[in-house]
Amino acid sequence: MDITSVRRSALQKLSPHCRVCKECNGIACAGEMPGLGGTGSGASFKNNILALAEHKLNLRTLHTAKEPDTQFSFFDNLLSAPLMAAPITAIGLQTNGKLSDVEWAESVVYGSQKSGTIPWTGDGPDPLHFHSGLDALRNSEVQGVPVIKPRENKAIIEYIKRAEEAKAIAIGIDIDAAGIINMKLKGQPVEPKGKKQLQEIISSTSLPVILKGIMTSDEAILAAEVGAAGIVISNHGGRVLDHTPGTAEVLSEISSQVSGRMMVIVDGGVRSGVDILKMLALGADAVLIGRPLLIGAAGGSAEGVSLILNKFISEMKAAMTLTGCASLADISNEILR
Repeated sequence: MDITSVRRSALQKLSPHCRVCKECNGIACAGEMPGLGGTGSGASFKNNILALAEHKLNLRTLHTAKEPDTQFSFFDNLLSAPLMAAPITAIGLQTNGKLSDVEWAESVVYGSQKSGTIPWTGDGPDPLHFHSGLDALRNSEVQGVPVIKPRENKAIIEYIKRAEEAKAIAIGIDIDAAGIINMKLKGQPVEPKGKKQLQEIISSTSLPVILKGIMTSDEAILAAEVGAAGIVISNHGGRVLDHTPGTAEVLSEISSQVSGRMMVIVDGGVRSGVDILKMLALGADAVLIGRPLLIGAAGGSAEGVSLILNKFISEMKAAMTLTGCASLADISNEILR
């Protein structure tokens, strides 16, 4: 199995819902929802790609950083690199059943394990979406981060208890899903969260709580104030609000306000190990990978997911060598032009 065969198989399985484009930039699939494109004009999806492309790397080779160490500690769990599988849900709906939610969950859990990292599992309008991820974690004994939609607090706290039973490392709340209509149509409304609501959620568990969907400094500061252990800078893959900036555009500004107080994670438009290095240089502690792993799962199940992850890790190590970074601690904005 190689990248070419995985992409070929993924195209056969996902077409026409995903064209497995040579450059996954949101142009061909703009506005396709249900589907895998960005909402509305697709600008938010495309902005994620464009914001990363604007940053250039300084090539440096007069040093001794020839075997970079990419190991990353995620709440006392040592990972092979600071990258993890992003939570993707309702795959069956988005692909018209061509890739089921159970297939996705099992592929990403076992594929992440093979590559020495962990998966984030998701939530959606069908209870199967949340439980397929938890079941895959339980059956594999892999630890992960179950992510819960911003439901009513009572429901969130109940979901947290189920995640605790699955031995989650941390809990995620994807607050950027506060306006998703499909949840309401299925009788499971979602909502924005105020300070007191967030405090109630965070105080209900001993696990670290990570708020996913932060795009401004003031909300990052609020997340720190209410006791969140981390944030994910994310515009939900460009799928909830048209015309938001790319995550790489706001990352440095946000990280400068809360770095050292909480873990800063980012997603959106990451398509290579070089992109991961850029995100770390801009202030992220770790990166979530979404669509590339969806291609891997569709084209090669767990082996396909692992293949993509290993490719990214290898590319990241090569880029660290060529920018003079022997370890993650050496990565800073000085490697950016």
